[in-house]
Amino acid sequence: MLTRTSSLSLTEQLAQRFGERIRNRLLAPGARLPSVRQCAQQQGVSAATVVAAYDQLLAQGLIDARKQRGFYVREVPVAHELSAQAATKNVASHNGNAVYPFNATALIRGMFHPANDKPQPGLGVLPRDWLESTFMPAAVRKVTQTKALHEFSLQYGEAMGDTGLRQALSHKLTALNVLAGPQQIITTIGATHALDVVSRTLLRAGDPVMVEEPGWAVEFARLAALGMRVLPVPRGPNGPDLAVMQKYCEVHSPKLYVSVSVLHNPTGYSLSPASAYQVLQLANQHNFHIVEDDTYSHLAPEHATRLCALDGLQRTIYVSGFAKILAPNWRVGFMAAPPALVEQLLDTKLLGTLTTPALLEKALALCINQGHLRRHAERIRTQLAQARNRSVKLALQAGCTFATEPAGLFGWVDTGVDTDALAQRMLDEGYLMAPGSLFHAQPQASTLMRINFATTQDRAFWEVFMRLRGNM
Repeated sequence: MLTRTSSLSLTEQLAQRFGERIRNRLLAPGARLPSVRQCAQQQGVSAATVVAAYDQLLAQGLIDARKQRGFYVREVPVAHELSAQAATKNVASHNGNAVYPFNATALIRGMFHPANDKPQPGLGVLPRDWLESTFMPAAVRKVTQTKALHEFSLQYGEAMGDTGLRQALSHKLTALNVLAGPQQIITTIGATHALDVVSRTLLRAGDPVMVEEPGWAVEFARLAALGMRVLPVPRGPNGPDLAVMQKYCEVHSPKLYVSVSVLHNPTGYSLSPASAYQVLQLANQHNFHIVEDDTYSHLAPEHATRLCALDGLQRTIYVSGFAKILAPNWRVGFMAAPPALVEQLLDTKLLGTLTTPALLEKALALCINQGHLRRHAERIRTQLAQARNRSVKLALQAGCTFATEPAGLFGWVDTGVDTDALAQRMLDEGYLMAPGSLFHAQPQASTLMRINFATTQDRAFWEVFMRLRGNM
């Protein structure tokens, strides 16, 4: 909140607030700032203070003033033609001007540098105190004993990843009916890295890729940055819109389909067996691969339908990691692939990272083999179910509705107001939100937002939410 007791003037505080949001991409290029009158009302200051703050932002080159239209975040020049083409495909028109969505990396920056200690409703990770354990530090200590340290730390590790971890992962995948030997598993620096390795191996600039919508903005942005043609497929309760997929196949001949089959982000949907069967039929008929992102596997029942289990890793590639359940900063992920693709995927991994750090891979193998990870995941699922019940009640009491049945880590909530505008107001109160526009391949106004059930159990958040929404 702006304060008159600060060493900075109200003008300087307001300019600093907007400047930080612009630099952190919480206000993306092309976004319109509140009108002078609107901003004065929201911040509880005079119009003259707002004008002076906007003048400072103009002087810093962060915003542009458009005559009789207001103030806009200055557009960032595109580095090269390919990026320009990708950006153009992901732009919506607003009053004749390009308007970019809330930037995909804004939430990531928020995870790295939280503004305060408040639970953040928009983040995609579990609270730190949920993830604390004694078994993880113990596993690291065990593998860093002097003799063991000399065995693997003073040389490059195994190209495909630690053998012990790949064996543990192979055994773990059998519980999901995904049959993959250690020789089919490649470790990566997190699940996002695995997705990137798959894309760089199977695709070339300009290739069409089917993605689920709503879906995770980082995936849209990552594919666009690689120069791919992003083809959004509506995601429903049972799976993707098969008619849309069929049309894409006939017209565009896509090379890849990226799917979160289980506890889809942000809807919480899980794939039905019938839909999975039809998706695989399309893949065989039209010759495209499927990468199945099972990031939330530890929060889901083992019997949930997975494309890789039905396909037997023929056209499918399985991707997962441990950031959601164990330790986000360990950055251990992996993929299980068809035998014919393993060498190509490995080459791409080696070109990007050489090998992956064996120390944490060996520690993770211990956590899996000794049953610590399984027991930890069981505890987290119980804790999350309780949190989800509390969060749902608070959201309903706040006048929201759920666009999808609450499940997993995330809720897909209809607020009844423009959540891009609401997100900026909530930032003033120290809360980082995930507005609905973030989850579309092409930006569009939305009344939806994604909430993290683990971080929205606090009544204080919902009280702020109701107060601000009521003033919109």
